[in-house]
Amino acid sequence: MRIKVLTLFPEAYDGLKVGILERALSAGKFSLELYQIRDYSTDKHKKVDDAPFGGGAGMLMTPQPIFDAVQAADPEHKCRRIYLSPRGATLTQSKVVSLAKEQDLLFLCGSYEGVDQRVIDLLIDEELSIGDYVLTSGDLPCMVTVNAISRYLDGVLGSEESTAEESFASGLLEYPQYTRPQEFMGLRVPEVLVGGNHAQVAKWRHDKQVEITKALRPDLLKKEE
Repeated sequence: MRIKVLTLFPEAYDGLKVGILERALSAGKFSLELYQIRDYSTDKHKKVDDAPFGGGAGMLMTPQPIFDAVQAADPEHKCRRIYLSPRGATLTQSKVVSLAKEQDLLFLCGSYEGVDQRVIDLLIDEELSIGDYVLTSGDLPCMVTVNAISRYLDGVLGSEESTAEESFASGLLEYPQYTRPQEFMGLRVPEVLVGGNHAQVAKWRHDKQVEITKALRPDLLKKEE
């Protein structure tokens, strides 16, 4: 997969180049290209924002630098173009899986009070949000989205079971997990997990998923009904 990001803060993406993702990028499991939007401004001071028509607080990103940056990054519109926005559809696990099937993705990260609507009308395929709150730019939502997507790419994780059995993959939250030692601070690992009966382990895990989901996210159970 090829991922292209248009941003005013390319240095922020060093946060993606650690651990599992650093190894995946080094191994060519996916690529990450960063485009500094300011580089495409025709303003002599490389200005990329201006006051919104009609008044209002804050500044708005102007269309020209973004338009030229998109044309440079994706001239033939091969990418699925996504604008990170609080008004976009909420990122879900099913959406993550769907985006992981794309070959080329382009993310536009707005800043200030957002971008000129004409950018969205002319260039963007969809708007995406990671939750009902507002951040200073689209960069953190972009990094969250890229991180989530990358886990579904071949060879990024060590085991396919890691994504098949985790929270939300089945519509339920994940069951509790334990490792050695068998007893810690007076708390013991449930006996069913060390008894060697795989059918009983599977049943216990499913029962715990339902129990935890009912307690913490009952809305997920309603979706399954």
